[in-house]
Amino acid sequence: MFEIDPSGLPRHVAVIMDGNGRWAQQRGLPRLQGHRVGKDSVRAVVETSRRVGIRYLSLYAFSTENWRRPPREVDGLMTLLRRYLATEIGRMIKHQIRLLAVGSLRRLPPAVREALRSAIEATKRNTGMTVILAVSYGGREEITRAARAIARRVRRGDLAPDRITASTVAKHLGTNGIPDPDLLIRTSGEMRLSNFFLWQLAYTEIYVTDALWPDFREREFLQALAFFQQRQRRFGQTSAQVERHVIPDARRLLAAAGRGGNGSGTLVAGGANASAAAPQSPDPRRRSLARAAPLGSLAR
Repeated sequence: MFEIDPSGLPRHVAVIMDGNGRWAQQRGLPRLQGHRVGKDSVRAVVETSRRVGIRYLSLYAFSTENWRRPPREVDGLMTLLRRYLATEIGRMIKHQIRLLAVGSLRRLPPAVREALRSAIEATKRNTGMTVILAVSYGGREEITRAARAIARRVRRGDLAPDRITASTVAKHLGTNGIPDPDLLIRTSGEMRLSNFFLWQLAYTEIYVTDALWPDFREREFLQALAFFQQRQRRFGQTSAQVERHVIPDARRLLAAAGRGGNGSGTLVAGGANASAAAPQSPDPRRRSLARAAPLGSLAR
């Protein structure tokens, strides 16, 4: 069983869903079968996020580099995406989940673009949670597009060069209006960002698990949240500075949280298998990786 402090939840969790193909190959199955099973992991993580109170969840579904994969696999992935959108829209409406998408969406097949447009339109008034699908997405491409848009504004005389700030750049990204991720989860044990949210992940805590995406379900997601709650987010300050500012606020929030839930200021969460293992302390590799995140030192 995992006890999650509701006052310490990440507001925005981003996930690099990796390992579908390897999961299938280990079982002698076609690679696409791993992606089919991975849909169940998507559902489990979305529903768990909604239940525990995560406000934003970003899922790296298909990168700009993935277009280089064999055409048959790309076609299969596009079909799976279209079917996923069609089958999940009812759950999104039921659970008040709003869907957004970022990436070079014009490159998607027309049927997929239409399914995505329909799902976004149908859920645009939902207020319970926001799921952001990164589809045909590349972080470098996104930053390049933002730079071009800013350059056009400067050329037109709408913006002076010395008025360009980090906020200016952020407003020209696909994630404008969405808070930067607090926690990045990467499955399959790979130690790279794979061109995902290169601007947005500047101060994000990074959690890497060896679990392949089809095996990543509620229990594994809650363990990642438990890891996050062990972190001290300093944003360039010292530990003493952070503790001086946050401890009074944390006490107030915990007291407020204690009025609901189980009365202890914690959210008890877990499924049928959750009691099989208690939260484990992150291994040194994960701890060192998380510390490196503010430096932006992990690029593909």
